[in-house]
Amino acid sequence: MSEIMKGHPVSRRNRIPRQEWDRAPWNRWTFQHVREILPTAEVWKGTGRPWSLPENPVEVGSLAFASDVAAPMTITNWLDTSYTDGFIVLHRGQVVFEKYFNGMTERSLHLSQSMAKSVTGSVAGTLMDQGRLDPDEAVTSYLPELERTAWRGATLQQVMDMTTGVRYTEDYEAPDSDVARTDIACGWKLPRPGMDAPACMWDQIMTLTESTRPHGRVFEYRSIESDVLAHCMERVTGTRLADLVSQNLWQPLGCEENANFTVDSAGYSLACGGFNATLRDYARFGQMLLQNGFANGRRIVSRDWVQEIHNSRPEIFHAPYNEATPNGAYHNQFWIEDVSRKAFMARGVFGQMIYIDQDCDMVITKLSTWPEFTSVPRLKLSLSAIRAIADFLQS
Repeated sequence: MSEIMKGHPVSRRNRIPRQEWDRAPWNRWTFQHVREILPTAEVWKGTGRPWSLPENPVEVGSLAFASDVAAPMTITNWLDTSYTDGFIVLHRGQVVFEKYFNGMTERSLHLSQSMAKSVTGSVAGTLMDQGRLDPDEAVTSYLPELERTAWRGATLQQVMDMTTGVRYTEDYEAPDSDVARTDIACGWKLPRPGMDAPACMWDQIMTLTESTRPHGRVFEYRSIESDVLAHCMERVTGTRLADLVSQNLWQPLGCEENANFTVDSAGYSLACGGFNATLRDYARFGQMLLQNGFANGRRIVSRDWVQEIHNSRPEIFHAPYNEATPNGAYHNQFWIEDVSRKAFMARGVFGQMIYIDQDCDMVITKLSTWPEFTSVPRLKLSLSAIRAIADFLQS
Protein backbone atom coordinates (compact mmCIF):
# COMPACT_ATOMS: atom_id res chain seq x y z
CA MET A 1 0.00 0.00 0.00
CA SER A 2 2.84 2.37 -0.86
CA GLU A 3 0.36 4.61 -2.70
CA ILE A 4 -1.67 5.49 0.42
CA MET A 5 -2.28 9.26 0.46
CA LYS A 6 -0.04 9.77 -2.58
CA GLY A 7 -0.86 12.21 -5.38
CA HIS A 8 -1.69 15.89 -5.83
CA PRO A 9 -4.57 15.80 -5.20
CA VAL A 10 -4.84 12.38 -3.55
CA SER A 11 -6.94 10.11 -5.72
CA ARG A 12 -10.08 8.51 -4.28
CA ARG A 13 -8.56 5.02 -4.19
CA ASN A 14 -5.56 6.26 -2.17
CA ARG A 15 -7.49 8.17 0.50
CA ILE A 16 -7.86 6.97 4.08
CA PRO A 17 -11.34 5.56 4.92
CA ARG A 18 -12.50 7.62 7.91
CA GLN A 19 -13.87 4.65 9.86
CA GLU A 20 -10.86 2.43 9.13
CA TRP A 21 -8.01 4.88 9.59
CA ASP A 22 -6.40 2.94 12.44
CA ARG A 23 -6.71 -0.49 10.81
CA ALA A 24 -4.37 -2.30 8.45
CA PRO A 25 -3.20 -1.49 5.87
CA TRP A 26 -4.04 2.18 6.44
CA ASN A 27 -2.20 2.28 9.78
CA ARG A 28 1.09 2.00 7.89
CA TRP A 29 0.53 5.66 6.96
CA THR A 30 -1.83 7.02 9.61
CA PHE A 31 0.20 6.21 12.71
CA GLN A 32 2.76 8.77 11.55
CA HIS A 33 0.17 11.31 10.40
CA VAL A 34 -2.45 11.46 13.18
CA ARG A 35 -2.56 15.28 13.10
CA GLU A 36 -3.83 15.09 9.52
CA ILE A 37 -6.78 12.94 10.59
CA LEU A 38 -7.86 14.01 14.08
CA PRO A 39 -7.78 17.15 16.25
CA THR A 40 -4.84 17.19 18.67
CA ALA A 41 -3.52 19.15 21.64
CA GLU A 42 0.17 20.03 21.73
CA VAL A 43 2.50 18.74 24.43
CA TRP A 44 5.13 21.49 24.41
CA LYS A 45 8.78 20.49 24.80
CA GLY A 46 9.70 23.90 26.18
CA THR A 47 12.70 26.07 25.33
CA GLY A 48 15.41 24.10 27.09
CA ARG A 49 18.21 22.22 25.38
CA PRO A 50 17.39 18.61 24.46
CA TRP A 51 18.74 15.88 26.70
CA SER A 52 21.72 14.61 24.73
CA LEU A 53 21.82 10.90 23.94
CA PRO A 54 25.43 9.95 23.15
CA GLU A 55 25.96 7.41 20.39
CA ASN A 56 28.11 4.30 20.54
CA PRO A 57 27.04 2.15 17.55
CA VAL A 58 27.05 -1.61 17.98
CA GLU A 59 26.18 -4.00 15.15
CA VAL A 60 23.25 -6.00 16.46
CA GLY A 61 21.46 -6.42 13.13
CA SER A 62 23.33 -9.62 12.28
CA LEU A 63 22.70 -11.12 15.71
CA ALA A 64 20.86 -14.44 15.36
CA PHE A 65 18.30 -15.58 17.89
CA ALA A 66 15.84 -18.41 18.38
CA SER A 67 12.20 -18.38 19.42
CA ASP A 68 9.54 -20.99 20.10
CA VAL A 69 7.15 -19.25 17.66
CA ALA A 70 9.40 -18.87 14.58
CA ALA A 71 12.46 -20.30 12.88
CA PRO A 72 15.83 -18.83 13.93
CA MET A 73 16.45 -15.41 12.40
CA THR A 74 18.57 -12.30 12.74
CA ILE A 75 17.51 -9.04 14.32
CA THR A 76 17.48 -7.49 10.83
CA ASN A 77 15.18 -10.27 9.56
CA TRP A 78 12.87 -9.70 12.50
CA LEU A 79 12.72 -5.94 12.01
CA ASP A 80 12.11 -6.32 8.27
CA THR A 81 9.23 -8.76 8.76
CA SER A 82 7.50 -7.35 11.85
CA TYR A 83 6.00 -4.15 10.39
CA THR A 84 8.60 -1.98 12.13
CA ASP A 85 8.50 1.80 11.75
CA GLY A 86 11.23 2.74 14.22
CA PHE A 87 13.59 0.81 16.48
CA ILE A 88 16.18 2.07 18.96
CA VAL A 89 18.39 0.44 21.59
CA LEU A 90 19.96 2.35 24.48
CA HIS A 91 22.60 0.62 26.57
CA ARG A 92 24.24 2.30 29.53
CA GLY A 93 22.65 5.56 28.40
CA GLN A 94 24.07 5.44 24.88
CA VAL A 95 22.33 4.87 21.56
CA VAL A 96 23.87 1.65 20.26
CA PHE A 97 21.40 0.85 17.47
CA GLU A 98 18.76 2.93 15.67
CA LYS A 99 16.81 2.19 12.49
CA TYR A 100 13.84 3.74 10.69
CA PHE A 101 11.45 2.07 8.24
CA ASN A 102 8.26 2.78 6.30
CA GLY A 103 9.14 6.43 5.68
CA MET A 104 9.61 7.28 9.35
CA THR A 105 12.36 9.76 10.31
CA GLU A 106 13.86 11.13 13.53
CA ARG A 107 11.26 13.91 13.53
CA SER A 108 8.21 11.77 12.77
CA LEU A 109 5.61 11.57 15.51
CA HIS A 110 4.17 8.07 15.92
CA LEU A 111 0.96 7.04 17.65
CA SER A 112 1.70 5.29 20.93
CA GLN A 113 -1.64 3.55 21.44
CA SER A 114 -1.60 2.25 25.02
CA MET A 115 1.95 3.33 25.76
CA ALA A 116 0.06 6.56 26.48
CA LYS A 117 -1.19 4.88 29.66
CA SER A 118 2.36 4.60 30.97
CA VAL A 119 3.05 8.25 30.11
CA THR A 120 -0.11 9.24 31.99
CA GLY A 121 0.71 6.96 34.91
CA SER A 122 4.19 8.44 35.24
CA VAL A 123 2.81 11.97 35.38
CA ALA A 124 0.36 10.75 38.01
CA GLY A 125 3.46 9.59 39.87
CA THR A 126 4.83 13.13 39.86
CA LEU A 127 1.54 14.36 41.35
CA MET A 128 1.76 11.68 44.04
CA ASP A 129 5.29 12.85 44.83
CA GLN A 130 3.86 16.37 45.23
CA GLY A 131 1.15 15.10 47.59
CA ARG A 132 -1.65 16.04 45.22
CA LEU A 133 -2.79 12.46 44.62
CA ASP A 134 -2.92 9.55 47.06
CA PRO A 135 -3.08 6.07 45.52
CA ASP A 136 -4.89 4.71 48.58
CA GLU A 137 -7.61 7.36 48.45
CA ALA A 138 -11.07 6.55 47.08
CA VAL A 139 -11.37 7.67 43.49
CA THR A 140 -14.66 9.37 44.41
CA SER A 141 -12.77 11.73 46.72
CA TYR A 142 -11.34 13.26 43.54
CA LEU A 143 -14.36 12.76 41.31
CA PRO A 144 -17.48 12.70 43.54
CA GLU A 145 -19.67 12.23 40.46
CA LEU A 146 -18.38 8.65 40.25
CA GLU A 147 -20.55 7.72 43.24
CA ARG A 148 -23.21 7.15 40.57
CA THR A 149 -20.99 4.67 38.71
CA ALA A 150 -19.43 1.26 39.32
CA TRP A 151 -16.21 2.97 40.49
CA ARG A 152 -17.94 3.73 43.79
CA GLY A 153 -15.72 2.23 46.52
CA ALA A 154 -12.62 1.80 44.33
CA THR A 155 -9.26 3.32 45.22
CA LEU A 156 -7.09 5.30 42.86
CA GLN A 157 -4.51 2.47 43.03
CA GLN A 158 -7.12 -0.04 41.87
CA VAL A 159 -7.92 2.24 38.95
CA MET A 160 -4.21 2.49 38.05
CA ASP A 161 -3.81 -1.28 38.30
CA MET A 162 -7.06 -2.07 36.44
CA THR A 163 -8.34 -4.20 39.31
CA THR A 164 -11.67 -2.49 39.84
CA GLY A 165 -14.82 -4.51 39.24
CA VAL A 166 -16.28 -2.14 36.64
CA ARG A 167 -17.92 -3.90 33.71
CA TYR A 168 -16.14 -2.79 30.52
CA THR A 169 -15.56 -5.02 27.51
CA GLU A 170 -12.25 -4.51 25.67
CA ASP A 171 -13.04 -6.47 22.50
CA TYR A 172 -11.42 -4.62 19.62
CA GLU A 173 -13.28 -6.49 16.90
CA ALA A 174 -16.81 -6.29 18.36
CA PRO A 175 -18.70 -3.24 17.04
CA ASP A 176 -20.90 -3.03 20.15
CA SER A 177 -18.16 -3.46 22.78
CA ASP A 178 -17.39 -0.79 25.33
CA VAL A 179 -14.02 -0.10 23.73
CA ALA A 180 -15.81 0.45 20.41
CA ARG A 181 -17.90 3.10 22.16
CA THR A 182 -14.67 4.58 23.50
CA ASP A 183 -13.48 4.95 19.90
CA ILE A 184 -16.55 7.10 19.29
CA ALA A 185 -16.42 8.99 22.60
CA CYS A 186 -12.78 9.99 22.03
CA GLY A 187 -13.47 11.14 18.45
CA TRP A 188 -11.50 8.42 16.68
CA LYS A 189 -14.61 7.00 14.99
CA LEU A 190 -18.03 8.27 13.96
CA PRO A 191 -21.19 6.73 15.44
CA ARG A 192 -23.31 4.51 13.28
CA PRO A 193 -26.63 6.06 12.17
CA GLY A 194 -29.16 5.90 14.99
CA MET A 195 -26.56 4.82 17.55
CA ASP A 196 -26.86 6.28 21.06
CA ALA A 197 -23.17 7.04 21.51
CA PRO A 198 -21.37 9.06 24.21
CA ALA A 199 -20.36 12.52 23.06
CA CYS A 200 -17.03 12.51 24.92
CA MET A 201 -14.95 10.37 27.26
CA TRP A 202 -16.45 11.80 30.45
CA ASP A 203 -19.92 11.00 29.19
CA GLN A 204 -18.94 7.36 28.63
CA ILE A 205 -17.31 7.10 32.05
CA MET A 206 -20.59 8.19 33.63
CA THR A 207 -22.53 5.43 31.83
CA LEU A 208 -20.49 2.60 33.38
CA THR A 209 -22.67 1.68 36.34
CA GLU A 210 -22.47 -2.14 36.37
CA SER A 211 -19.94 -4.27 38.27
CA THR A 212 -18.68 -7.78 37.58
CA ARG A 213 -16.88 -8.43 40.89
CA PRO A 214 -15.65 -6.67 44.05
CA HIS A 215 -12.81 -4.22 43.52
CA GLY A 216 -9.25 -5.49 43.87
CA ARG A 217 -9.79 -9.17 43.08
CA VAL A 218 -8.50 -9.63 39.51
CA PHE A 219 -6.54 -7.72 36.86
CA GLU A 220 -8.68 -7.08 33.79
CA TYR A 221 -7.40 -4.79 31.06
CA ARG A 222 -9.79 -1.85 30.59
CA SER A 223 -8.49 1.18 28.74
CA ILE A 224 -10.98 3.59 30.19
CA GLU A 225 -9.46 3.23 33.66
CA SER A 226 -6.54 5.35 32.41
CA ASP A 227 -9.01 8.08 31.50
CA VAL A 228 -10.57 7.96 34.95
CA LEU A 229 -7.05 8.44 36.33
CA ALA A 230 -6.43 11.37 33.96
CA HIS A 231 -9.70 13.05 34.94
CA CYS A 232 -8.57 12.83 38.59
CA MET A 233 -5.28 14.45 37.58
CA GLU A 234 -7.05 17.26 35.76
CA ARG A 235 -9.49 17.83 38.64
CA VAL A 236 -6.86 18.19 41.38
CA THR A 237 -4.59 20.43 39.31
CA GLY A 238 -7.12 22.40 37.27
CA THR A 239 -4.87 21.72 34.29
CA ARG A 240 -5.43 19.85 31.03
CA LEU A 241 -3.62 16.54 30.62
CA ALA A 242 -1.55 17.74 27.64
CA ASP A 243 -0.22 20.62 29.75
CA LEU A 244 0.43 18.33 32.72
CA VAL A 245 2.53 16.04 30.54
CA SER A 246 4.38 19.06 29.14
CA GLN A 247 5.09 20.61 32.53
CA ASN A 248 5.85 17.47 34.53
CA LEU A 249 7.49 15.24 31.93
CA TRP A 250 8.21 16.51 28.42
CA GLN A 251 9.94 19.76 29.38
CA PRO A 252 12.08 18.42 32.27
CA LEU A 253 12.90 15.33 30.21
CA GLY A 254 14.54 17.50 27.55
CA CYS A 255 12.63 16.12 24.61
CA GLU A 256 13.66 17.11 21.08
CA GLU A 257 10.17 17.52 19.61
CA ASN A 258 6.73 18.61 20.76
CA ALA A 259 4.38 15.69 21.24
CA ASN A 260 0.58 15.71 21.08
CA PHE A 261 -2.59 13.98 22.20
CA THR A 262 -5.75 13.37 20.21
CA VAL A 263 -8.67 15.17 21.86
CA ASP A 264 -12.39 14.49 22.12
CA SER A 265 -15.22 16.95 21.50
CA ALA A 266 -14.76 18.38 25.01
CA GLY A 267 -11.06 19.04 24.43
CA TYR A 268 -9.99 16.16 26.67
CA SER A 269 -6.71 14.43 25.76
CA LEU A 270 -7.06 10.68 25.34
CA ALA A 271 -4.94 9.25 28.17
CA CYS A 272 -5.51 5.63 27.23
CA GLY A 273 -4.05 5.78 23.74
CA GLY A 274 -3.91 9.14 21.99
CA PHE A 275 -0.31 10.20 22.63
CA ASN A 276 2.11 10.82 19.71
CA ALA A 277 5.88 11.38 19.91
CA THR A 278 9.18 10.61 18.20
CA LEU A 279 11.18 7.42 18.58
CA ARG A 280 14.02 9.14 20.43
CA ASP A 281 11.69 10.96 22.82
CA TYR A 282 9.96 7.68 23.69
CA ALA A 283 13.46 6.32 24.35
CA ARG A 284 14.23 9.29 26.62
CA PHE A 285 11.09 8.51 28.60
CA GLY A 286 12.24 4.90 28.96
CA GLN A 287 15.75 5.96 29.98
CA MET A 288 14.34 8.20 32.70
CA LEU A 289 12.48 5.21 34.14
CA LEU A 290 15.59 3.04 33.80
CA GLN A 291 17.42 5.64 35.91
CA ASN A 292 14.74 5.49 38.60
CA GLY A 293 13.14 8.79 37.67
CA PHE A 294 16.30 10.88 37.26
CA ALA A 295 17.12 12.29 33.82
CA ASN A 296 18.55 15.33 32.08
CA GLY A 297 20.26 16.43 35.29
CA ARG A 298 17.12 16.50 37.40
CA ARG A 299 14.68 14.43 39.39
CA ILE A 300 11.44 13.95 37.41
CA VAL A 301 9.62 11.29 39.41
CA SER A 302 10.76 9.79 42.70
CA ARG A 303 12.91 6.67 42.88
CA ASP A 304 10.34 5.16 45.24
CA TRP A 305 7.56 5.59 42.66
CA VAL A 306 9.58 3.89 39.89
CA GLN A 307 10.63 1.06 42.20
CA GLU A 308 7.01 0.61 43.23
CA ILE A 309 6.27 -0.58 39.67
CA HIS A 310 8.00 -3.84 40.61
CA ASN A 311 5.77 -4.29 43.67
CA SER A 312 3.07 -6.06 41.66
CA ARG A 313 0.56 -8.84 42.35
CA PRO A 314 1.23 -11.73 39.94
CA GLU A 315 -1.37 -13.90 41.68
CA ILE A 316 -4.19 -11.83 40.13
CA PHE A 317 -2.64 -11.79 36.62
CA HIS A 318 -4.37 -14.53 34.63
CA ALA A 319 -5.24 -15.63 31.08
CA PRO A 320 -5.33 -14.25 28.48
CA TYR A 321 -2.83 -11.66 29.72
CA ASN A 322 -0.15 -14.14 30.81
CA GLU A 323 0.08 -16.10 27.54
CA ALA A 324 3.28 -14.35 26.45
CA THR A 325 4.49 -13.48 29.96
CA PRO A 326 3.52 -16.39 32.24
CA ASN A 327 5.35 -14.91 35.23
CA GLY A 328 4.20 -11.37 34.48
CA ALA A 329 2.00 -8.76 36.12
CA TYR A 330 0.59 -5.25 35.68
CA HIS A 331 1.08 -2.31 38.05
CA ASN A 332 0.90 1.49 37.90
CA GLN A 333 0.01 1.43 34.18
CA PHE A 334 3.02 -0.72 33.23
CA TRP A 335 3.40 -4.35 32.18
CA ILE A 336 5.94 -6.43 34.10
CA GLU A 337 7.50 -9.14 31.93
CA ASP A 338 8.72 -11.37 34.77
CA VAL A 339 8.27 -10.54 38.45
CA SER A 340 11.61 -12.20 39.24
CA ARG A 341 13.45 -9.57 37.18
CA LYS A 342 13.51 -5.77 37.04
CA ALA A 343 12.18 -5.47 33.51
CA PHE A 344 8.91 -3.72 32.67
CA MET A 345 7.18 -2.36 29.61
CA ALA A 346 4.91 0.25 28.15
CA ARG A 347 2.89 -1.53 25.47
CA GLY A 348 0.29 -0.63 22.88
CA VAL A 349 -1.78 -2.47 20.29
CA PHE A 350 -0.40 -2.93 16.80
CA GLY A 351 3.08 -3.54 18.26
CA GLN A 352 4.15 -0.48 20.25
CA MET A 353 6.67 -1.14 23.04
CA ILE A 354 9.13 0.57 25.36
CA TYR A 355 11.09 -2.12 27.17
CA ILE A 356 12.95 -0.99 30.31
CA ASP A 357 15.44 -3.51 31.69
CA GLN A 358 17.08 -2.23 34.87
CA ASP A 359 18.99 -5.50 35.31
CA CYS A 360 20.69 -5.04 31.92
CA ASP A 361 20.88 -1.20 31.88
CA MET A 362 19.00 -1.24 28.56
CA VAL A 363 16.02 0.48 26.97
CA ILE A 364 14.51 -0.69 23.68
CA THR A 365 11.71 1.10 21.85
CA LYS A 366 9.90 -0.45 18.91
CA LEU A 367 7.21 1.42 16.99
CA SER A 368 5.18 -0.75 14.65
CA THR A 369 2.09 -1.07 12.52
CA TRP A 370 1.12 -4.72 12.86
CA PRO A 371 -1.88 -5.82 10.82
CA GLU A 372 -3.43 -7.21 14.03
CA PHE A 373 -4.47 -5.37 17.19
CA THR A 374 -2.72 -7.96 19.34
CA SER A 375 -0.69 -11.06 18.57
CA VAL A 376 0.79 -13.40 21.17
CA PRO A 377 3.23 -14.93 18.64
CA ARG A 378 4.47 -11.47 17.56
CA LEU A 379 4.84 -10.38 21.19
CA LYS A 380 6.72 -13.55 22.12
CA LEU A 381 9.00 -13.09 19.11
CA SER A 382 9.68 -9.49 20.13
CA LEU A 383 10.57 -10.53 23.68
CA SER A 384 12.90 -13.24 22.35
CA ALA A 385 14.66 -10.68 20.16
CA ILE A 386 14.98 -8.24 23.06
CA ARG A 387 16.42 -10.89 25.36
CA ALA A 388 18.95 -11.84 22.66
CA ILE A 389 20.05 -8.21 22.35
CA ALA A 390 20.36 -7.91 26.13
CA ASP A 391 22.48 -11.05 26.35
CA PHE A 392 24.70 -9.84 23.50
CA LEU A 393 25.26 -6.39 25.00
CA GLN A 394 26.20 -7.89 28.36
CA SER A 395 28.57 -10.47 26.91
